[in-house]
Amino acid sequence: MPAAATATATAVPAAAAEPSVPTPLPVLGRDVAVPLVTGGEVTYAALDYAASAPALQRVWDDVAAYAPYYGSVHRGAGYLSQLSTDLFENARRTVAGFLDCRADDQLVFTRSTTDSLNLLAAVLPDGCEVFVFETEHHAALLPWQRAGRVTVLDAPDSPARAVASLERALADRDPHGPALVCVTGASNVTGELWPVRELAAAAHAHGARIVLDAAQLAPHRAVSVRELDVDWVAFSGHKLYAPFGSGVLAGRADWLREAGPYLAGGGASRAVTRRADGGVDVEWHETAARHEAGSPNVIGAYAIASACKALTEAGFEALAAREDALVRAVREGLADVPEVRFLSLFGDDAPRVGVLSFVVDGWNSSHFAAALSAEYGIGVRDGLFCAHPLVRRLLGGDTGGAGECGAPEAGALNAIRVSFGAGTPEEHVARFVRAVRELVRDGARWTYRTVEGRCVPDPSATDGPSGA
Repeated sequence: MPAAATATATAVPAAAAEPSVPTPLPVLGRDVAVPLVTGGEVTYAALDYAASAPALQRVWDDVAAYAPYYGSVHRGAGYLSQLSTDLFENARRTVAGFLDCRADDQLVFTRSTTDSLNLLAAVLPDGCEVFVFETEHHAALLPWQRAGRVTVLDAPDSPARAVASLERALADRDPHGPALVCVTGASNVTGELWPVRELAAAAHAHGARIVLDAAQLAPHRAVSVRELDVDWVAFSGHKLYAPFGSGVLAGRADWLREAGPYLAGGGASRAVTRRADGGVDVEWHETAARHEAGSPNVIGAYAIASACKALTEAGFEALAAREDALVRAVREGLADVPEVRFLSLFGDDAPRVGVLSFVVDGWNSSHFAAALSAEYGIGVRDGLFCAHPLVRRLLGGDTGGAGECGAPEAGALNAIRVSFGAGTPEEHVARFVRAVRELVRDGARWTYRTVEGRCVPDPSATDGPSGA
């Protein structure tokens, strides 16, 4: 197997040399040109990392190097099957090292953060109480609704109040029953960092466990299960510069081992025997395989491991320093544009990853995002970001319907999110700042219409270049 592929399967080193602030890491799509509705083309500025980060070129190259050696894992005697099994299990060790897992933790490969948290919800002990803030992404807010008693805590306005709110809620529960706290590491709406270590201490002091939704944290900051003292961590490959369809749940083994398998089928079972009455008896695995029934996504697991190694070698301290500079460039570049209002829970100066959401006075947010794309080649996100309770609170109430493009009386309706990371060139951020300033000052140069609730360029417009 090529060295480029085998190297990524080894364990991530405990520490990497601290490099200088890096240039952007090479990512797929960095040279893609897109058409502008006003004519011509421009290199696409992908500023929607919080939804899906572009795959690192290194990850793609590693996957391509492995592809000819693809084989089914765990059940084949052939060389390619054995090689793929080694690669799959080495990827598990690599990701566990990346997360600084404890020796007795289990790491289950899943489809996504959503899948990981639904898996954890499925293995909760009977009578388990769940505590979650309304600020969570729906992937962390909704799985518990069918698991038992759920307490949803109000959005706090500071990290300290988040901890105090959780402590008050936990103090009122039955201390003898099982309980779980679910909390984000970094908000997918505001980018703000949450006090995970302090929340974990509060949970454990009241006999509860805690799961960390690291979907937005892991791509931007080092995550140590040991140092944060969390019981589980979940994240997605597609936000960590790996392709779609892969995720991770890592942490304590007991609840995972004591519950029935998430999916019943081959791979999860150690032995199946026929009973005299016509039924079957099943002995399930007690390892991570218990919850990985069916043929696993070997390429997805390998891609996550490759991304983990690439980020570790680049150095999170240097990556974070560069990202902080990009955040400052956005905020300082728009500081004298009063129509732009950034959204935050903890205040504008709160530490955050490369995620910023904002509204523009007098603009429907869908219209503004459409103009950024069609007239400047900039991809951002508009909407409620699968965090409806949080965005509605930040906007001051119900966001209402979709509204019509170019109708200031409709209000913000929703928000606009710009997000970036290890692969973002400075030029893309500078173009974004310039575009926002020009749109606020001069308005859109094209006519837009509402189609199925979204603003899109009107192809019949007569105020733009013919045939654009």
